[in-house]
Amino acid sequence: MGGEYRIKGDKYPRMRRPRGRRRIVLAAAASLAVAGLLGWGSLQLIDVFTGDDKASAAGGTKDCVTKKAEADPARRGERKPLPKPGQITVNVFNATPRSGLAKDAADELKKRGFAIGKVGNATKAYDKKVRGTGILLGARAATDTALPVLGTQIAGAEKQTDTRKGGEVDLILGSRFKDLAKKEDADRALAALANPAPASSKAPSTDGKNC
Repeated sequence: MGGEYRIKGDKYPRMRRPRGRRRIVLAAAASLAVAGLLGWGSLQLIDVFTGDDKASAAGGTKDCVTKKAEADPARRGERKPLPKPGQITVNVFNATPRSGLAKDAADELKKRGFAIGKVGNATKAYDKKVRGTGILLGARAATDTALPVLGTQIAGAEKQTDTRKGGEVDLILGSRFKDLAKKEDADRALAALANPAPASSKAPSTDGKNC
């Protein structure tokens, strides 16, 4: 080209793209990113409101927690029914050198409604070997039934189980035994045992780790 438009030297003008096109591309990319985020958020909300149904249908976390609650009697609020004193037969044995303790204790327990079985001295396995107030001895099935009920009548007695099959329980009086609990104290303890205060419990975990 000649004249005033003639190119001089070894530098040439560079052709640049219009800036308007770049702005359009950036705006389109931003719009796509926002749309993707909105779509992901919508899916998360759907999972929140429908996740319980899916977990239940697939045997997931909720189903696991529900099964645990159903299998645990404490969570269902169920307890083994406590027997009444008249349904408990108590054998009273004296393991101390003092005479007459077994008979006196048996007579008082009878006044309080307990059925009385054998009364006498303790066997060699326990004679003069019980240093506390006494031992409550019964079958394993009596651990949370007959033994706690009898335990309301004597403070500090130790609960033990053996391999017996019958429902009778033994009260073995120890060297520290002086007398049974006062009747009013025993009645309060028995009422509290029959109607325990509800224990606070933590909400079951729903993270699925304990399934």
